[in-house]
Amino acid sequence: MNLLAIETSCDETAAAIIAETGDAARPWVIRSSIVASQNDIHREWGGVVPELASRQHVRDICGVVEAALAQAGAQSHDIDAVAVTQGPGLVGSLLVGVAFAKTYAWARGIPVVPVHHLAGHIESLTLAHGELPLPATVLVVSGGHTSLYLVAEPGVYRLVARTRDDAAGEAYDKVAKLLGLGYPGGPVLDRIARTGREDRFSFPATRLTHANRFAPRATGADLLPPELARRTDFSFSGLKTAVLRLVQERSAGLPPASSLPPQDVADICASFQRVVVATLLDRTFEVAECLGARSVGIAGGVSANSRLRADAEARGARLGLPVFVPPIALSTDNAAMIGAAGLRLYRAGIVGTWAFNADASLPLSV
Repeated sequence: MNLLAIETSCDETAAAIIAETGDAARPWVIRSSIVASQNDIHREWGGVVPELASRQHVRDICGVVEAALAQAGAQSHDIDAVAVTQGPGLVGSLLVGVAFAKTYAWARGIPVVPVHHLAGHIESLTLAHGELPLPATVLVVSGGHTSLYLVAEPGVYRLVARTRDDAAGEAYDKVAKLLGLGYPGGPVLDRIARTGREDRFSFPATRLTHANRFAPRATGADLLPPELARRTDFSFSGLKTAVLRLVQERSAGLPPASSLPPQDVADICASFQRVVVATLLDRTFEVAECLGARSVGIAGGVSANSRLRADAEARGARLGLPVFVPPIALSTDNAAMIGAAGLRLYRAGIVGTWAFNADASLPLSV
């Protein structure tokens, strides 16, 4: 079976052809994957402008799909189903992909499968490494999301923890902007941090002592002991504010890029990154141990971070717990991961009706 996948949740227009292999251990293979990035468009604004993003998706979607078909050596009649990101994301961007996918599927008389964006990130691990040893704890960490899931059986994702404010990737981008490093901030901050002293500045790590007062119950209340469930969520707004205050203090109110010595910038990057990575991994491995996980997965755009990858693998080796991270091409937003999640749903008998629509705040609950 060949499936065409579409991803337009934010500022990448992506299409891919994913095929089944017949091997239960490694069920899918990528026949093609095309991503049209909008980084150059949004860089001058210091972040994604939703209206510009959706308009660029309209311009790119047909060419990206044609390129994915050509790379796979496939024709339209070779496609047996279409999968598309339904949400969450920017609603204008999502609408472009959903409208295209439904129209394509209707014209060809084939089913269309709506996919949750985070399910795609989780299934990127299976796409890259085959079925994970289960149960697994999977950290999904990106510019818009920081969530921890328990995967006890294929295709079933149970939320254990999430961020109460900023996502980790969002904190990276905002700190990078504060330091005058440009957009997107994550990759350049990661690179500069390698030349800095991570122990020079003492930034605070968030300590949560109670459940989210805005939620009726702790995120992992039905999975974790109460004392652990209360402190498992993530929070990065305080860390971001601590960096802001330090920069204001050391730059005397001048634009940071022009007033801070390069070594100060490098040391701030390294110290900031140390706290973010430790926060992510402390919670992930504590939950993995509590739930008896047989593996740990890390997916999403921030999984491309070199410090996060190295520290996760080192912790896993010390604990005898295998750690799975997707290759860089499957870490950031792409359609191949949406195709993998779509095939998982399709083989479970789950397809969409023509009435489904884009949902900017779609929850992941199975």
